[in-house]
Amino acid sequence: MPALIDLILAGERVDNHFPWARAVVAPKMWSFAVEQLVEGHWGLLGLWGEPGVVHMALLDESARDIGVVSLVCPDGRYPSVGRRHPPALRLERAAADLFGLLPQGAPDTRRWLDHGQWGVSYPLGTQRTFSPTASPYHFLPAEGASLHQIPVGPVHAGIIEPGHFRFTASGETVVRLEERLGYAHKGIEGLMAGSDIDSAAKLAGRISGDSTVAYSLAFARAVEAALGVEVPPRAVWLRALMAELERLANHVGDIGAICNDASFSLMHAHCGVLRERVLRASDAAFGHRLMRDRIVPGGVASFLSDEGTTAIWSLIAQIRQRFPALVELYDNTASLQDRTVATGRLRVELARQYRAGGYVGRASGRDFDARRGLAYPPYGELTFDVPLLQEGDVNARVWVRIHEVEQSLSLIEQILRQLPDGPIRIDFAQTGGPYEGMALVEGFRGDILAWLRIGKSGIVERCHLRDPSWFQWPLLEAAIEGNIVADFPLCNKSFNCSYSGHDL
Repeated sequence: MPALIDLILAGERVDNHFPWARAVVAPKMWSFAVEQLVEGHWGLLGLWGEPGVVHMALLDESARDIGVVSLVCPDGRYPSVGRRHPPALRLERAAADLFGLLPQGAPDTRRWLDHGQWGVSYPLGTQRTFSPTASPYHFLPAEGASLHQIPVGPVHAGIIEPGHFRFTASGETVVRLEERLGYAHKGIEGLMAGSDIDSAAKLAGRISGDSTVAYSLAFARAVEAALGVEVPPRAVWLRALMAELERLANHVGDIGAICNDASFSLMHAHCGVLRERVLRASDAAFGHRLMRDRIVPGGVASFLSDEGTTAIWSLIAQIRQRFPALVELYDNTASLQDRTVATGRLRVELARQYRAGGYVGRASGRDFDARRGLAYPPYGELTFDVPLLQEGDVNARVWVRIHEVEQSLSLIEQILRQLPDGPIRIDFAQTGGPYEGMALVEGFRGDILAWLRIGKSGIVERCHLRDPSWFQWPLLEAAIEGNIVADFPLCNKSFNCSYSGHDL
């Protein structure tokens, strides 16, 4: 099996790219990398562009190594990765919309983020063109006897983000689901370009509200890697404490919401109470319910007071007392199990091909967690298990969440007991450059990728952040096939992909 580092060494190594290497490669080496993706030797972490260049981040899980390969494409064209490796298709379509980088041979060249409402095409590229009207979006055809289509969204009945789902069904059975996203596009990458580091950090924390800690951590670690900043130990441990509180709140909330979509509102109510208590404890400890803007480049922005520590210990005691009874209720309610078991199965092979992260991947046999696989601090000093199941159904995704709640409780206890004293933030100054930094952080949905370039004046020249939902949304389409239409809300919530995190 080829090593990723060999590909990097065969290219033109880019200086000042940390902590992993980046190299500009020839088209032949680009195609070689695609071949390794197809054969499953490496995994795709991200694909993004900038004017005249396309980048691809790769993961060598066996070597626990990450690398970035870049291909210069002065004519705006490059060999399609998605032609051979489907997980790259939507990433390529997004890069085409934003930068005008056109993947040659791609089987799907429809616009993805661009709905024809921007007024220009390729807003971040060098060849902007005026685009006054939206063109029709053609959903993929499905043929067969007695098939009918059901359009859902982008406006939904609940207070949720916008997304369009086009079902093709035979009676009540879903034959095909096709998503159309991009309605929540905010132009984050364009806003970050030219921003100072502090302003860009605030933008990063607002990409997906339920993952504000994880995104802030990914951005901060990328900045610190680029500039060689060493964060004070207490800040490192406080960051992990915030990350586990965020994971705890989201998993508890999701378990209840999944049960609610199976018409078991009792679980929803009790889990909602626990989630609210996590948010209140977070507010008491860090001054904000979602802990937004509390992780910053160089450390953290909030001290943990004695009152905050007491609130978290009290929270842990409450959840440990109440959560086991809820788990037993879930497991012993036959009508609920009838809805979740064997519903929305995601095959192990697809989860592996798409390198699905978080509970989606781990419920379908993909054994990867960035906290363990990369052991970024302080997780190398903490003891925890990564739950793994093979069934790949809604029930498995619930159980992975249940086990992760238990692991987060243990991690929070360990962090509080081992929390070092000392400063919580270090000031740093930008000298020289440009510098490039990269980070991979485990959010509650899975791994979040951050890549950026900081110029000589300390301005963020380019930043790309990739949500785990990019690789999970397509898998929802596969998981719903063969299920009834009425089970879609249940399957959708068990995935709980982010619209905003995907749409950027």
